[in-house]
Amino acid sequence: MDCIIQVFPDEYHLQTLETLLGACPQLQPTVDVKTVLSRLMERLSNYAASSADVLPEFLQVEAFAKLSSAIGKVIEAHVDMPIVGAVALYVSLLTFTLHVHPERLDYVNQVLGACVKKLSGKPKLEDIRAKKQIVALLSAPLEKYNDIVTALTLSNYPHVMDCLDYETNKVMAMVIIQSAMKNNTCISTADKVEVLFELIKGLIKDLDETATDELDEEDFKEEQNSVACLVHMLYNDDSEEMLKIICAVRKHIMAGGSQRLPFTVPPLIFSALRLVRKLQDQDGNVVGEEEPATPKKVFQLLNETIEALSSVSSPELALRLYLQCAEAANDCDLEPVAYEFFTQAFILYEEEVADSKAQVTALHLIIGALQRMNVFGVENRDTLTHKATGHSAKLLKKPDQCRAVYACSHLFWVDDQDGIKDGERVLLCLKRALRIANAAQQIANATRGCSGPVTLFVEILNKYLYFFEKGNPQITSAAIQGLIELITNEMQSDSTTPDPASDAFFASTIRYIQFQKQKGGVMGEKFGPIKV
Repeated sequence: MDCIIQVFPDEYHLQTLETLLGACPQLQPTVDVKTVLSRLMERLSNYAASSADVLPEFLQVEAFAKLSSAIGKVIEAHVDMPIVGAVALYVSLLTFTLHVHPERLDYVNQVLGACVKKLSGKPKLEDIRAKKQIVALLSAPLEKYNDIVTALTLSNYPHVMDCLDYETNKVMAMVIIQSAMKNNTCISTADKVEVLFELIKGLIKDLDETATDELDEEDFKEEQNSVACLVHMLYNDDSEEMLKIICAVRKHIMAGGSQRLPFTVPPLIFSALRLVRKLQDQDGNVVGEEEPATPKKVFQLLNETIEALSSVSSPELALRLYLQCAEAANDCDLEPVAYEFFTQAFILYEEEVADSKAQVTALHLIIGALQRMNVFGVENRDTLTHKATGHSAKLLKKPDQCRAVYACSHLFWVDDQDGIKDGERVLLCLKRALRIANAAQQIANATRGCSGPVTLFVEILNKYLYFFEKGNPQITSAAIQGLIELITNEMQSDSTTPDPASDAFFASTIRYIQFQKQKGGVMGEKFGPIKV
């Protein structure tokens, strides 16, 4: 058989295909029919690839139908043929089909269907070679079409994946994601997203309970990061469809369990926020049968999604996402929504963030986000700023307290808004920060016998200078003068630990004041009374 296949020319094989294939089932049981057929299909594939002019010949003799039926008969006749042999035949047939009839997706689907039929009713594949062949079978259409969307239209594709065990299923899911990313494929309808997430379900949720204990952390992170990248590849310009896509993704992701959510929720949130930014430029009154996609609707989804994240021990991440959503709500002019997101952030801070370092970071994030808000009325803003200043003074370490309190001074003086310029409260914050800095020095003195560097005082001096320049009437040159003298005395005192960094910081600050004095004009006059 091998001689016949190798010796005779390709055209000859095409015309005598039926006779040649008819002989296959009649061969001795020990003959390796698999190799014979694979070689034949390989030869014909190369022949088809050599020139486009020969393709009509294949159609004329119905090569695909004949090969397909011959393979079916051979597999039926050889009952004891190992699974790997049968799958290898289907891989050869699929390769042949993709070469000769790439446009006929129904043929491709038919080959996959035949393979499913052979594998169905059997336990999950254990044979490593068979698993490799299945991965080759599933990868072939991706490589040929360079477009995962085409693979999504093959109805038998997910059924073949279901025949794989958990580990190989994950490998194949990664191949699918990498194909989408390599070709920069945009998946643009909710139905396709459903099919896609059904294919990669091995990465999104635990398919078998046993495997969770022996997860390799690095592999797991890489897999989840790939899923996160994939979420950004799902996009549609039409807001209604985009909202459907977001809902479809959310449904799948939420089943992921506590280890996966911290990886997969953030991209979903940012994808939804991108939709919100787009919607805020449009008017909500779209004429249509369905209720239109509105920012409010998306924000409700966001709130529920982040809530799930905060319940799986990722409070700091959830807090950051709440603040991102609050900023988006601020831009959409939705005061109640923004207030609700801030409330959630504060609740998380109070109930979940216990580590003192994490508290400092979280508080500075909250203060920074709150400072940029311009949607709040007086009452709501007061409530939130009061909350932020209150928490600042309750931090564990005095230096952290001091820095958080002087950061709060920015909440009462916002440059780009007309409303908020409350000089008195700025001064109150700065005086309070000074008191805390003093207390910190005294504590250091009492416990270590030396009072530590003057860095905090220099930082507060810089805040005084900032507000002085911005024209806050409560910050006077006399106050700045007093603070400079205080720092100089502290530095000369015997109990202060010398610290080159804070000395350099203070020297730079003094240089800056001198520079402003020499500048002349309005600023020069302003800085004139300060003696350095």
